[in-house]
Parts: sequence; C-alpha cells; structure tokens
Amino acid sequence: MLIRDAEVFGSGRMDVRIRGGVVTECATGLVRLPGEDEIYASGGWLLPGLHDHHIHLRSLAATYESVALGPPQVRTATEFAARLWEADRKLQPGKWIRGTGYHESVAGPLDRAVLDRLLPHRPVRVQHRTGVLWQLNSMACDLVGLDSNDASGVERDETGRPTGRLRRLDSWLGERIDSRTTDLAAVSATAAAMGVTGFTDATPGLTQGDIDRLAETVDCGRIVQRVHCMAPPEVTEPEGARCTLGPTKILLDDVDLPPFDEFADRLRAIHAAGRAVAVHCVTRVQFVLTMAALERAGVRAGDRIEHGAVIPEESLDWLRGQRVSVVTQPHFVVERGEQYRDEVPAEDLPDLWRLRSLLAAGVGVAAGSDAPFGASDPWQVVRAAVHRPPEFHAAEAVSLPTALSLFFGAPDSPATPRRITRGAVADLTLLSVPPKEAAHRLGAEIVAATIVAGDPVYRAR
Repeated sequence: MLIRDAEVFGSGRMDVRIRGGVVTECATGLVRLPGEDEIYASGGWLLPGLHDHHIHLRSLAATYESVALGPPQVRTATEFAARLWEADRKLQPGKWIRGTGYHESVAGPLDRAVLDRLLPHRPVRVQHRTGVLWQLNSMACDLVGLDSNDASGVERDETGRPTGRLRRLDSWLGERIDSRTTDLAAVSATAAAMGVTGFTDATPGLTQGDIDRLAETVDCGRIVQRVHCMAPPEVTEPEGARCTLGPTKILLDDVDLPPFDEFADRLRAIHAAGRAVAVHCVTRVQFVLTMAALERAGVRAGDRIEHGAVIPEESLDWLRGQRVSVVTQPHFVVERGEQYRDEVPAEDLPDLWRLRSLLAAGVGVAAGSDAPFGASDPWQVVRAAVHRPPEFHAAEAVSLPTALSLFFGAPDSPATPRRITRGAVADLTLLSVPPKEAAHRLGAEIVAATIVAGDPVYRAR
C-alpha cells in the first residue's frame, strides 16, 4: 500500500509505503509500484494506530443487548422504572433483562425487594456503573440458586437471606445464566470505524479457555484488531500473532483489602512467574497500599497502575523512579462529574484523575476507555483530556498531540508512544482532515481509514 500526501504525526507531510505489514518508506514523491493499493490522504493527519489500553471486550459486547439504566440516559427513579417496563414489553416471557450503568443517584440502592416491586415476573439483573456489583430480583436469585452460594460476595440481610446484591461474582453469575451470545464482531467493527487498531482486555481472571476462544475470534477475523489480554501466570500464550498476553490483573476493593504481607507475596509470586502486574487503583488507600507492596516485592518492568483515580502528589517521584506507568481514563471527569461533585471528599479533589501533572513529573501515562464502564469512543477520551472541565483542575488538561499519544503505545509498552518510521508495524489511523481542522472536530467522523498490519480494516465512504 502507498499512502500519498499525508501529514504524518510528528514528521510532516510525506508519502508512506507499506509492505509485509510494516512501514518500508517515508518520503516525498514516492512512485506507486505495480500491485500497490493507493490511498490519497490529501493532507489528512496520519497517526500511529489508536490502541485502547484498558477495555472489557465481552462486557462491552453484552451491552449491545442490554438496557442503559444510569446517567446520562437515566437520571430519576421514574425514568428507571419506565426503562425497565419498556424492556419488559419488548422481550419474550422468561428472557432476562440485563441492565447496565446504574448509579445510586438514580433511585437509591437496589436490592431484590426494590426490583421485585417493579418487575417480579421476569428475571432482572442490573450492573452498577463501577462493574463491581450485580443487583438481582427474586426470580433471578432463584434461577441462579443464590441461596446455595456462601461466597463472601453474596450480601445477606439480618435473617441470612440473600439481598440480591452480588459483589465481584461476575464469573459465578455468568456460568449460571443462559446469556445471548455476545457479538464481538460488532464491537470490533465499531472500534475500527473510530480508528482503533488494538485492545488490551483488562477483564480479571481470564482462563485459558477464555483466552483461546478470544484468540480464535481474532484468527477468524471477527475481531480485526490486535488483542492483548491480561491473564493469570498459569495461562499460556495463545496461537496467532495478533493475540498476546500481558500483565496479571489484580483487583483491589476498599471493603476487602488484602493483608499487606499477603499482597506483597502475591506480587512477588506473579513476578517470579515472569509476569508484570496491573493493579486496579481507584482510591487513595488502594494506591498507597499498591505502592508500598511493590516497594516490598520489587518492581518488574511492565508493572502498571490501572485507573489511578486518586494519586497523591508526593508519590509522583516514586512512580517516575520505579518506572511504574499509569493507564488512566481522562473522560471520567466528564462522564461522572455530577457524581464526583457530590461524592468525592474535598481532600481528594486536587489528586483526582491526574494527567498533565503525571506527564510533567516524567511518569509514563497511557489511556484506555474502560468500556463498557466508560465510553468506548477514544475521541471522547481525547476531548476530555484536551478540554478538562474547569471544576476538576483545568490545569490537568493537555495538548491535542499529547492526548492522542496516550493511545499510541504498543500493547506491551503502553506509555511509550509508537512513531511512523521505517520498520514500524503498519498499524495506522488516517484522518480525513489536517491537524488544525482535527483540533476542532474531535470525533470518529474524521477517521478516513484504519489499517492493521498493513491491511485496511475500515475505510470511510
């Protein structure tokens, strides 16, 4: 392929030749060779392909057949009930309703009693916006045999009866529900149209079977992007060049934090097995615990903080010195601003969703959507990074090139932006407009082509 007359990110206006899945030439006046496909960029901005460094693919696919039950689509108890009743009218008897994105600001805490008052005759499960909690009505509780589950994640009332609230029990619940097949091809196609050339799936606890099935989906072309999977140490590398393994995901929860020595030993064991760690940190206590445990266990190349919602200023030197990167979600201050204003303690606001200060301190930073728990569109992330809401420390905003570069990292090195140079893998995102115009039109509609390993996986009409 020959991409002619592109504004190459960081290099200026030139032609780019691709052969064998890599960039072979970057120069002006290149002549088309026999058999080469040709794209006229007409000054459009050519970027390293956008890689979403934190996403949950199967959960995102499941939302395509789910009901949005939280902000901004639903904001009141009346709207919540209306959405459930509408979904009930459209479904055949016996089918489950799967709700997503719920937040207590809509209708308060949910449990089986609340849901039974609205829909007692159909199994209902509603996921909290954080992804931590599922909330079931009584019919759903009976169908999955919740009474027989004595796991700590099953909330019970004073009589010992399950309330219908399940914490961190996604896998257990999924095994007991006859769910509709998730359409990963639709997720892939939508992402390709937004310029996404790769995903890092951050789903915790993926098994060998999960990874192998995902690799098959990539190999058969239903997922056209590269997929990098977080996985436990015992999982082995799948076959196929475009599906690879990354760090081991570790979830932390303030209500059930591990003892310090036990946590440090776990980090040490994962490192000894040859894996880096990716630790979920969304509160100050989770971050401080992780920092101390890594200090005790030792840091391995590739260790990373997922989210980093609250990062104390005094920890920036440690992050830089230890080369622990942060994979963050700048769009959450936009998507969740209303709740943050009401719920985040005043002392945490200066440290909330840092971006510019991390980069200025020399900390490695990358971005991920956290979809479906955040918007899957990388352009929404970019817009939020560039146009930071004033009430959440507008000084944390960054320039457009910097915001874009948060998606340029390689799967195994998210904080090191790739460049379009000779010998580079030809994962590319071509915009239909030059940089100055792109700055005013930060949306997927300006994506002209998405190229993975030299093959166009999306071209705008």
